[in-house]
Amino acid sequence: MPSKPKLKPQVFHLERSEGAPRRAAFTIESVADFVEMEAASVATVDPTERAVEAAQRRGIVKNALVSWGGLFFSAAGGFILVVVGNWLAGLIGGLFARSPVLGLAALVLGGLAIFALVVLAAREIFGILRQSKIARLHMDFATARAADDRDAARRLVAELAALQQKRGKSARVLELTREIIDGRDLIDIAERELILPLDREVRREIAGAAKRVSMVTAISPRALIDVAFVAAQALLLIRRIAEIYGGRPGFFGFLKLMRSVGAHLAVTGGVAVGDSLLQQVLGHGIAAKISARLGEGVLNGLLTARVGLSAMAVCRPMPFVVGPPPAIGDVAPFLFRSEKKT
Repeated sequence: MPSKPKLKPQVFHLERSEGAPRRAAFTIESVADFVEMEAASVATVDPTERAVEAAQRRGIVKNALVSWGGLFFSAAGGFILVVVGNWLAGLIGGLFARSPVLGLAALVLGGLAIFALVVLAAREIFGILRQSKIARLHMDFATARAADDRDAARRLVAELAALQQKRGKSARVLELTREIIDGRDLIDIAERELILPLDREVRREIAGAAKRVSMVTAISPRALIDVAFVAAQALLLIRRIAEIYGGRPGFFGFLKLMRSVGAHLAVTGGVAVGDSLLQQVLGHGIAAKISARLGEGVLNGLLTARVGLSAMAVCRPMPFVVGPPPAIGDVAPFLFRSEKKT
């Protein structure tokens, strides 16, 4: 059997471009840097996220003391406190003059009232600061993810884990901060582990509120009852969503939160019933084919769900990155179902 010829080593000379250094054997065509393109696309601010941050700045994060309204209420509150304090001092002095026992009782009761007022004020301040911290976390997370800032991501995830320390997965996320070196991946994992379970709970709350509103509106005999019930459900829903995400708004903190929710509704468009959604409602014939009261119930349910979605966007400690923000059809699909008789 004839042996195969042995292959000798060969050298292949690639064409060298003109003007290139002599040590270069070949040239590589310049291509676009896909890493930079991806970072630029991520750094682009989403219009939805821009609307959320604008609403947070107008309500939760805004410092009311530097505005004319804040100055007015602060001065009016201080004036009322001075008047009430002067009146109480005169009253207690008169009671001491009449009877030491009455004066002492009034002094003790007044002291208890002042102590309770200080505690309430501290709770209000704590609630406002906590809600402001959540809003700032939301903005900082968006900035850190756009810049893929590892150090900022680790710090923010640690703050988020401390905010959700009662949840069982906080320790696991803290361990991942020492293992994952990419800031964007760390933020995405924190959202999956800590925020997505809260999102599911918020969706259930929105769906329950929308269902209650639509049912009560459909069967209530008076329009005044409808208005009162819808308003009460909307307020309770906003407070409940804030509590789920870690906020504890008091009275004034809740007013700031409502201002942010209202600003978000104004920016994103009130009822947010677009052409496609309106066609779904009219296509099922809910208002025309069944009854006017049921149509009013569906509309009030849509309004309640829309308020809940705005509160969800404003109170959420992180922007929607892992998945898109939910729509009304995602949280309350029962509002668009109707059984057609064949």
